[in-house]
Amino acid sequence: MSKKTIIGILISMFFFGAALLSGMSWAAGHVSLKGLVTDSQGNVLPGVKIIATNTATNVQYDTVSDSKGHFFFQELPAGFYDIKVGMAGFKTVLRKNIRIGEAKTVTLEFKLKMLGSLEDITLVALEEAKTGGVLGGVVGGVRKKEAYWQPVAPYPSAYPKHDTEEYDRIYENRYLDALNNPLSTFSIDVDTASYSNIRRFIKNNQFPLKDAVRIEEMINYFSYDYLLPKKKYPFSINTEISSCPWNQEHHLVHIGLQGKKLETKQLPPSNLVFLLDVSGSMQSPNKLPLLRTAFKLLVRELGENDRVSIAVYAGAAGLVLPSTSARQKDKIIEAIDKLRAGGSTAGGAGIKLAYKVAEDNFIENGNNRIILATDGDFNIGVSSTSALVRLVEEKRKKGIFLTTLGFGMGNYKDGRMEQLADKGNGNYYYIDNLLEAKKVFIDDMRGTLFTIAKDVKIQIEFNPAKVKAYRLIGYENRMLEKEDFADDTKDAGELGAGHTVTALYEIIPYGSKEDIPGIDKLKYQETTISPQAFKSKELMTVKLRYKEPDGEKSKLIEHPLVDKHVKLDAASENYKFSAAVAAFGMLLRDSDYKGDSTFESVLKLAREGKGKDFHGYRAEFIKLVEMCSLLKDINK
Repeated sequence: MSKKTIIGILISMFFFGAALLSGMSWAAGHVSLKGLVTDSQGNVLPGVKIIATNTATNVQYDTVSDSKGHFFFQELPAGFYDIKVGMAGFKTVLRKNIRIGEAKTVTLEFKLKMLGSLEDITLVALEEAKTGGVLGGVVGGVRKKEAYWQPVAPYPSAYPKHDTEEYDRIYENRYLDALNNPLSTFSIDVDTASYSNIRRFIKNNQFPLKDAVRIEEMINYFSYDYLLPKKKYPFSINTEISSCPWNQEHHLVHIGLQGKKLETKQLPPSNLVFLLDVSGSMQSPNKLPLLRTAFKLLVRELGENDRVSIAVYAGAAGLVLPSTSARQKDKIIEAIDKLRAGGSTAGGAGIKLAYKVAEDNFIENGNNRIILATDGDFNIGVSSTSALVRLVEEKRKKGIFLTTLGFGMGNYKDGRMEQLADKGNGNYYYIDNLLEAKKVFIDDMRGTLFTIAKDVKIQIEFNPAKVKAYRLIGYENRMLEKEDFADDTKDAGELGAGHTVTALYEIIPYGSKEDIPGIDKLKYQETTISPQAFKSKELMTVKLRYKEPDGEKSKLIEHPLVDKHVKLDAASENYKFSAAVAAFGMLLRDSDYKGDSTFESVLKLAREGKGKDFHGYRAEFIKLVEMCSLLKDINK
């Protein structure tokens, strides 16, 4: 057996072993009935429920279609069967009196027609409430035979291709000389969507698309052990400098912000509008079904003074649940459970409706927020990203923030989701599994929902007597002009309660002989370094501006950094782990700036910086790096 074959087997076992073994159990016996389920356009439908009812005994056997639309029944007793096939958002199909023999395999194909309007979906939901579901429950006293239920194995090769996924182009930040460019200005970013999205690719045995890798979101997926802020400020500033792990001739500067933490009694009441995509593209198991579960987790965390409204959109937009007290959790969860997918995607209409509902139920001095959950695939009405961004920009002035949650794969629109959250004064997350939903809605709930500072900007002034050139790692789509820093009309990022924000600069020290891009000599002025700069021990000054959540005038904080010549071995766990994540991101992007980074060096650094890791997120990161190392060997 070749080395590549062995590695391939190990990778499959690494993430899919238990599920794969259970999913293969059906192959042990004779397959009596198999088939394929597609929609009317021929697209395969995973997660469809198929029930075979023996007409003589009334015993039911059921299964679900796998990720390629295939289904299987093994060793059905000979006889005649009624086959019922159905899925949320589609009309149920029934075929009667299908003869099943003892030896021959019967093969069937089913084409399901999608429900075309929101009104159809509502009627189906009402009908399900009466009957216990399209295919669920026990009907007419029929016994349900569980022994023949077949789990669907998540085979790596069975996942849909990512041909229509869209990611905005990233042009990596380059080195700038500190003499002619002494200021570096950017908006903070506490989005984490990129990390959970690339995790989804890697667990599918694939390297992520380069433009899906936003390094700042990978770094900020993890929390860091920073000093808590003093009472005067909503956050603390933490800085550290040491050798750059991937280039020993350079230095790496670590900047960390720690937001203040809010106790339960300090939390303002929330007016939340869940804006949920129930269009046909959300029918997959990793979309609407996962969405329903995620939002039920959030509802259980809400306080008695909070309120929830639920708006949905498909072919049209509609209000499923008017503003309801979180004391009525059962009522809210019941409304979530009834959601079904079908129809086209009127995203713009849904956003307009959600803002109207939020305005109608606005809580003064409260947390007024829309939580948009979708795959981002809007296709009717106001659907262009620019038009939606303008709409969100107009509405944020009313004090209503917008958080976006991405779901699914295949047709995912990452850039649109990020821009909407950015311009809506909110955050952007990608939910790829139930544990990620727990992280966003339970572990990090206060930071997800409650903003403690808005329009947070960072401006670094480098001392050219200490720094020859610098490069900000990541934050490419968060860069600001130097004039934007003191301009209070310029929008920037928000910081949630308890959140940490981390940024890294790679520094080429003064006196280095390394060539860097420069500019021609100026005709009308000279650029020189002042004598005070040479006398100063400061490498740089970190300046921050922020506004209170309901404020319009920014406040300024300054924090100088002195190089204490700390060796990499003596650097903090915060420093080592954030550097490991940055190096991993550069490897995934095949960055021109990755230097000596390898998956092996990333693993060493991450293990040294793992720290306490209460939730296991850093341990999971290490396993993802290990898997990429194996994938690299396979692809040689």
